[in-house]
Amino acid sequence: MSPLLIVVAILPSLLFCLLIYFLDKYEKEDFLPLAICFGLGILSAAPVFGIQALAAKTGIDNSNNFGLLLVNVFIIVAFSEELAKLIALLSYSYRKDFFNEPLDGIIYTMMIGMGFATVESLIYAEKFGMETVLVRSLTAVPAHAVFAVVMGYFVGLSKFVEAKKTSYILRGFLLAVFIHGLYDFFLLQHYYDWLMLFGLVTIALGLLLSWRLIREHRNRSPFRNDPNA
Repeated sequence: MSPLLIVVAILPSLLFCLLIYFLDKYEKEDFLPLAICFGLGILSAAPVFGIQALAAKTGIDNSNNFGLLLVNVFIIVAFSEELAKLIALLSYSYRKDFFNEPLDGIIYTMMIGMGFATVESLIYAEKFGMETVLVRSLTAVPAHAVFAVVMGYFVGLSKFVEAKKTSYILRGFLLAVFIHGLYDFFLLQHYYDWLMLFGLVTIALGLLLSWRLIREHRNRSPFRNDPNA
């Protein structure tokens, strides 16, 4: 794989990391925990892609059966990927003192999600080349960013609302799985080509929702009026 192809595969994820970092206006996170979360996202891809490779041997990823298609996109793909990201988040940054405001849920989930997306992009780059990587930079990588914001928003709430901790985490996880599965369904179904357009609509609406969720958490930041922040 050429150096240029590697750079093109990695760059979109890094740009989303930079974007979410700069949107964190009031209390910037340290580089080390951000880098660790990115690394955890990379590591979390290994078991997920192992599971998906085993499932692919059954032919489920190429089946025209509607029920098997739903199982593939919502369970084998969306559920496994979002669960791996959630485990990475809860096992490290969620437990630390530097996770000290709701927006941090989005920040750290984004880092994990972009680490995961980087591995995915490199795999597709190796298999399919530059054209696929360029398409993914405008579709799959932003989609992973949306999934991260949605799950991170609710995980951020759960950290500071003890009575609803479990329900918030489950809500964020299941909503991320649903949006992820819906996006994959539109792209992977073989019934009508025009339905693929709804995959792009899902991303567009997800990005608008993500911007709203980021602003909500940023506006409720306890550091907003802190002159030392």
